[in-house]
Parts: sequence; C-alpha cells; structure tokens
Amino acid sequence: MAEQKNYQSRMPMRRGRGRGMPVPKGAIKKGTAKRLFKWVFGNYKWQFILVFSCILVSSISHLISSVFMKQLVDNVITPGVSQGFDAVKDTLIALVATMSAIYLLATLFEYLQGRTMAKVTQGMLYSFREKMFGKMQTLPLKYFDTHAHGDIMSNYTNDADATRQLISQSIPSLFSSILTLLVSAGIMLWYSVWLFIVVIASTIVMSLVIKKVGGNSSKYMVAQQRSLGQEEGFMEEMMKGQKVVKVFTHEEASVKEFDVLNEQLYHDSERAHVFGNILGPIINNIGNFNYVLLATVGGALFTFGAPNIGIESIKIGIVPITIGTVLAFLSISKNFTRTINQLSHQVSMIAMGLAGASRIFELMDEEPEKDEGYVTLVNAKHGEDGQLIETSERTGLWAWKHYHQSDDTTTYVELKGDIVMENVDFGYVPEKQVLKDVSLYARPGQKIAFVGATGAGKTTITNLINRFYDIADGKIRYDGINVNKIKKSDLRRSLGVVLQDVNLFTGTVMDNIRYGRLDATDEECMEAAKLANADDFIRRLPEGYNTMLTNNGANLSQGQRQLLSIARAAVADPPVMILDEATSSIDTHTEALVQDGMDKLMHGRTVFVIAHRLSTVRNSDAIMVLDKGEIIERGTHEQLIEQKGTYYQLYTGAFELE
Repeated sequence: MAEQKNYQSRMPMRRGRGRGMPVPKGAIKKGTAKRLFKWVFGNYKWQFILVFSCILVSSISHLISSVFMKQLVDNVITPGVSQGFDAVKDTLIALVATMSAIYLLATLFEYLQGRTMAKVTQGMLYSFREKMFGKMQTLPLKYFDTHAHGDIMSNYTNDADATRQLISQSIPSLFSSILTLLVSAGIMLWYSVWLFIVVIASTIVMSLVIKKVGGNSSKYMVAQQRSLGQEEGFMEEMMKGQKVVKVFTHEEASVKEFDVLNEQLYHDSERAHVFGNILGPIINNIGNFNYVLLATVGGALFTFGAPNIGIESIKIGIVPITIGTVLAFLSISKNFTRTINQLSHQVSMIAMGLAGASRIFELMDEEPEKDEGYVTLVNAKHGEDGQLIETSERTGLWAWKHYHQSDDTTTYVELKGDIVMENVDFGYVPEKQVLKDVSLYARPGQKIAFVGATGAGKTTITNLINRFYDIADGKIRYDGINVNKIKKSDLRRSLGVVLQDVNLFTGTVMDNIRYGRLDATDEECMEAAKLANADDFIRRLPEGYNTMLTNNGANLSQGQRQLLSIARAAVADPPVMILDEATSSIDTHTEALVQDGMDKLMHGRTVFVIAHRLSTVRNSDAIMVLDKGEIIERGTHEQLIEQKGTYYQLYTGAFELE
C-alpha cells in the first residue's frame, strides 16, 4: 500500500464527518476568483459586456410577463366582463402585440448571448491550455518526478472543463439570477409592501438552508475535484505499467490500491451530490409554502378590501388591492423561488469551477526552471587570421559565445567536450546527500565509465552535467567555462543522451530519428540510422522509414527501439555523449548490434558510459567506481585489475552489482 500512501500524502487532509473519510483542506487558493475574472475580462471585455447586456434584456423581458398578467386581468378581463369585449379589444391587441415584440427581442438576445459565450469559452480554454503547456515546458525535471502524470493531465481535462462550465454557465446564470431577484423585488415593492414582506420572510428561510446545505455541497465538490485528479494519476500509472503488474501478479494489490482512491472519490462525490440534490427540493417546497401563504394573504386583503401600500400608491394613491395584483404577485413569487433555486445550484458549481481554476493556476504559478546562463552555442568558422568567428551557416564547428561584461568584449571558445567536475556535492533533498566531494575530468575524445551499485550516484552525475539539477557545492566546467554560465538550452544541445528507457513519440520512424535535430534532412536521418545499425530493420518494416509508431513504439522490440534512440542521438551529432545503461535490457545478439552502433557513435567524442555489464567498459580511458556517492577507485581497466580492489572483485565475480 506504499503507492496509495504516496498519493494521499500529496494533499493536506483533515478528518471529515461520516465514515471517517478525509476531506481536502485549502483546495481553492485565495484570490482565485479575482484572478480568473481579471483574466477573462482582460481578454474578452467587450464580449462580456455584450453578454451581460443580453442577459439584462432577456431577464427583464421574462419578468414583464407578470406585469402583463396584471394588466390583462385589471384592464381587459375585469372590465370586459362588465362592459363587453368591444370595449377592451384595442387594449388587448396592444398588450398582445407589445408582449410578442418583447418575447421576440428576448429570443434574439438569448441567441446572441449563446453565440458570444461559446466564442468566449472556447477562446478561454484555448488560452488556458496554451499557457499551461507552455509553462509545462519551462518546468524543471524535478516537478515531473514529484507529480503524478495523470494528475497533471487532469489539469487539461477535468479542471479545464470545470472552469469552462463556470465561465459559460455559472457566471451568466449567477448574473441573471441576481438581476432577476433585484428586478423582481423592485416590481413586488412597486405593487404591494404587505405581500413583499411575506416573500422576504420565505427568502430568509431559503438563505439559511442554502448556507447550510449548499455550503456542504460546495465543500465536497472541491474534494471531488481533488480526488478525481488523484485517481486519474493512479490509473495513468497503472495503464503505463500494466506489463509489470501482470509479470509480478500484482493485479489484486493494484485493485486494492485503486479501491482506496475510488472509495475516496465515491464518498466525496456522494456527499457533494446528496447535498446538491436535496437542496433543490427543499427550496421548491419552501417556495410552494410561500405561494400558498401569498395566495392566502392576498386573497384576504382583496376580500376585506384592505388598503394596498406600495411604491405605485405614491403615484395613484392608496386603493384596495386588486385581484390582478395578487395574481401578478403569485407569478412573480414563483419566478422568484425558481431563481433562488437556480442560484443555490450554482453555489456548488461555482465552487467546483473555482477549484478547477485554482489547480490550473497552481500549474501556471509553478516556479520555472531557473537559467541565469548567458554563454550561448553558435555556429563558427575560422577567419583569415585563424580566429573563430560566428556564422549563420551550419559548418559542423561549434563555439561558446562568451560575453564579458567587465570589459565589454566577446570571446569564442571552440566546443571540444572537455568536462571537469571539482569537489561536487549534491542531494535531491537538502537533508540527504547523494554525491560527496566528487572530482573527475574527461578530455576531448575520452570515454569515461561509471561503475557501481544502484543508487551509488552514476546517473546523478550525468543529470548534473545536463543541469537537470544544480549542484549544492563545487564546480562543473565545460571547455573551461562554468556550466552555470552556459544557457541550459545551449548546454543540452551540445550533449547527446541514450537512455535505457527509450521514449518514442507518435509519428513515423523518420520523425522519431529527426527528433534529435529538427532541421535534419531525410538523407541525414538515414545516414544516422546506418551508423546506429538501425537501417536494416527499418527497411523491413511495413512502410520503412514512413512506418507509424504509436504507444511508445510498442510494435518494436526493445533492441529496435534502442537502435532508434542511438540514431536519434547520431543525427544530433553532439561532441559529448551520455550512454546510460543503454544495453542492460536487451539480448546478447542485439547487444552486439547496439554496441557496434554505439562504438561508431562514440568515435571522436567525449563519452560518459553507465553500464552494469563490465564487459562494455573495458576499452574506456578511465573507469570510475562509485559507492554511496563517492569515487572509491579510478583508472583504466588494466590498472584497476592490478589493484585487485572493488572493480577487480566485481569483474571476477567475487562481488555483484546490486
């Protein structure tokens, strides 16, 4: 259950009510609503003004129907009964024509609102995803090492969709509801203060219910959003590692781990929807009680001819309440209750949308990978005086362009692949040191091998050369330049990496080879494949170099995927290569092909090799034996064999690499 603990540890928890299930704490970051509205209004100011104008016209149009009912009863039906139809015919025609025009206008504005809102919403999602993906490319490797990939994907799916609903539905509905309530209150005050007091009393009761029940619904909607991200993160890892699950018969344990996350999501969703589902019926029943009470009070006032007090009475004087006023009030109160019900439903949706927006902003606010480097990598050639000069054409000769602020000069240092580490200390977390006082050098064209047990620090050294992580103390120099001064993108362009775990992308074989250098021609990609001994098997594929690869090249063998990885590094043509256990998971025959391809790739380059198979490092210029983050032996194969130390014992089989 260690994996399950890892998932739950990513979220601060407090004990919730009911079955002791935990509830997330602080899921919505303070200021999220303000930031979201500023984002939307900043990009779609005029569109939102248009939308709110449409909502205003539409809401008022629907409320006028209640006024129409009062006018119809008091000015048409009541006088028509005593005076005949001819006496009220013109009034009826005028009322019907007016209402028809108003409803037609409302329909037009609702259409315009929907069309504009669709453009705003999809534009916002486009902008969010663009910003998130752009930001993701700037994040350090550490971020992806410490966050579940499925949880990150949830930002693009669930969180983006929740935010979309907030912008496209909840905010317009909230504005429409508030506007409707205000206009309704104004109309009711205009007609009768007595009946308005009855409505206010019911509204207070509704507000208390919404605060209690709706607040719980919002809390668990936020919890549901967080739990969904956790579950998707786990599912993504399980799908990616399904072969491992089956190989180790881990199916039952995986189901148990999934059940824990699924149960958490179930309880959060259950509570969110229980509170959300009971809120509507409660509000409706309070509204029904209000309707009966209004009818009773209004009927009593009409029956006994009680004087009616309202804003209208200031204009026409205090007169007895009319049946039209009572009927209008009943219609308005129904609409009033329905609007409050809609508003209560938006509370939980707004909370869920803000939770999604908060998670999106969390990703956008992640600290990008810091890069204070200013030394860049440029194409170079020798001038007439033999000095290096910068050129825009690809010459195959590279140089470090080093600007010196002290004397306002620029020097060019040829890229040779001379790497030196001096007294380097490093830990992935401050309290645990992984490398201790490591010093080594690799001269241009040398092959340096790292040997040691898992966790000894071999891969960590190569990660530091790439500056995937920055050292705690010491120095790393590249062609005499401190790597901290070199821009990370230029540093990594000068390094080629072949890993044990190969990542192939959806696309053709040619596309995957060209990933090493995007401006490489087809001929250059084919030459790189020949160099890596990959050309033969590629031509035997159904469509050769145009064969589509999907699912990380699942239709290829491990050895074939590794050969493509070598070809990709070869087309980049870097002066320094890092080979991280590139042959540790393939058969002996394929290893010979891969090793031959790597030997061709390594020719004339500075190479760092990490290998469990010691036979692959015999011809290294220097072999570093690491143990617990320290170099305990160094020398050539022959020198280390003569010393009869740890390397000798490993090579002869007295020790085995763990």
